[in-house]
Amino acid sequence: MENASTADAPRISASRRLALDRTDLAHERTLMAWIRTAVSLISFGFTIYKFLQSFEQVNGPQPARLIGARGYGLFMIGTGLFALLLATISHRREMKALQEKFGQVPYSKAATVLASVILLLGLLAFFAVMFRQ
Repeated sequence: MENASTADAPRISASRRLALDRTDLAHERTLMAWIRTAVSLISFGFTIYKFLQSFEQVNGPQPARLIGARGYGLFMIGTGLFALLLATISHRREMKALQEKFGQVPYSKAATVLASVILLLGLLAFFAVMFRQ
């Protein structure tokens, strides 16, 4: 049974349908690559922060630096969160543009849901570093 959006969508050829599928999958692969990059930045920032924090506990306070472990960790985590947010917004815009131009485009929400979960976990790490003294 067809819904209203499918019935109103223009009929497209099989080759164009396959091209749309490939384009959709390419957009999803791009978002997944950005998710991997963001996870790397977030985990690297948090790891550096915890490593240098434990190093200071063992060896005592270190001399003042331009940017300390906390600042570096916050910068890395923030960069990962910002990149993930921009990539997710860009992905959603591209999918909307495809849907407006070609009607019903197959769209998997798995990458967007994963990006949202990683964003929440990244925010948790960001606030854990920010409010930890």
